[in-house]
Amino acid sequence: MKILALSDSHGDEASLHEVIKKHRSADLVVFCGDGCSDINRMRTIFHNIPFLCVKGNCDWYCDFPFIQNIELGGKEILVTHGHMFGVKEGYSRIINLGRENNADIVIFGHTHKQFTSVEGRMLLVNPGSIGYRGNYTIIEINETTGKIKATEYPDDDYGPVIL
Repeated sequence: MKILALSDSHGDEASLHEVIKKHRSADLVVFCGDGCSDINRMRTIFHNIPFLCVKGNCDWYCDFPFIQNIELGGKEILVTHGHMFGVKEGYSRIINLGRENNADIVIFGHTHKQFTSVEGRMLLVNPGSIGYRGNYTIIEINETTGKIKATEYPDDDYGPVIL
């Protein structure tokens, strides 16, 4: 199972289009907000790929929810933008949200900085800003072993994170 995680396009439809086209084999595109109209256009263009989207603090006229939960590949995944959980000040509130929801993976945005970490048995992923920095993350779930691998793009200085 392959998830393309994106966030914070802020009007940069060209970067969104390029990355989704490059990873069109993804089983799911997760968008963590701040670019509702951008991702809606991509959903029209790439209508054969499933999308899971939440709205961010800049998505005023968007009908996406602030939080989405989904089970995929045997893993519980929670997606939010992060602004409601103070991610610019630290990760304790987003970690607690993940724990309260029994999440295996928490995907969020807002900071525009890529971040991937393991917190107990939970993987935290902030794909960064596709619009300002060209960042995104690929999350792979091995449904046989239950292993999760997250790789940051375009350049992952530390190698993939495996849980």
